[in-house]
Amino acid sequence: MVNFHVLTLFPEMIIQGLSASVIGRAVDRGVISLEAVNIRDYTVNKHKKVDDYPYGGGAGMLMQAQPVYDAWKAVAEKIDAHKEKGKRTKVIYVTPGGCTFHQAMAKELAKEEDLIFLCGHYEGIDERVLEEIVTDYVSIGDYVLTGGELPAMVMIDAIARMVPGVLGNQDSGETESFSNYLLEYPQYSRPESWMDKKVPEVLLSGDHKKVEEWRLEQSLERTKAIRPELYDKWAKENQDYFVRKAKKACNLKETMVNY
Repeated sequence: MVNFHVLTLFPEMIIQGLSASVIGRAVDRGVISLEAVNIRDYTVNKHKKVDDYPYGGGAGMLMQAQPVYDAWKAVAEKIDAHKEKGKRTKVIYVTPGGCTFHQAMAKELAKEEDLIFLCGHYEGIDERVLEEIVTDYVSIGDYVLTGGELPAMVMIDAIARMVPGVLGNQDSGETESFSNYLLEYPQYSRPESWMDKKVPEVLLSGDHKKVEEWRLEQSLERTKAIRPELYDKWAKENQDYFVRKAKKACNLKETMVNY
């Protein structure tokens, strides 16, 4: 089970955005938990202000250290009450300046008991509190959004899917795109023919071995065409596949010659 804690100025955005579909059902079943902590609740400013002008000038406002720190501290103390001592809880600051989020990272983070996400706004957050509490700086891509809530939800969705029991069929989380560098193979459902396009015959054959071989070939072709850098990674780690394929081709030629 993973407990997700989101420090945000817009808690309703987090709760509403993740309360539907697979993730919402997983929360209802107690497979994962989700809380959105309003940073504004921890400001000492009587007007609930959490931002101010940055020193040195510049456009926009900056989130202040005090409310962010106190919101984090409240969550951290609650976590420390039930977790193993000496193990630091990961605090993920979602920022375009972080390392790029990917599937392998989602899989690793799904092993954590608690994860804290810090969502920035305006021109960002006072550097001093980031240095004090953040363990990981993570980005979902090379672009800028109005706040950290959407990236946090993207990451929570991807991580939660890797937690056992969240998906109805856990195999789907292990065979989809990026699970082994490869993009997912094309899939088909009924009817067998639609707009003069037919389902590939091999999928109707009932031969599971041939189906798996076809799916792998399709994944390889798709990945090589769309994401060649991922294809190269897979090829480097699976040289035996190409050896087996070459041997199979040689045996086929030999059989044809003998025939």
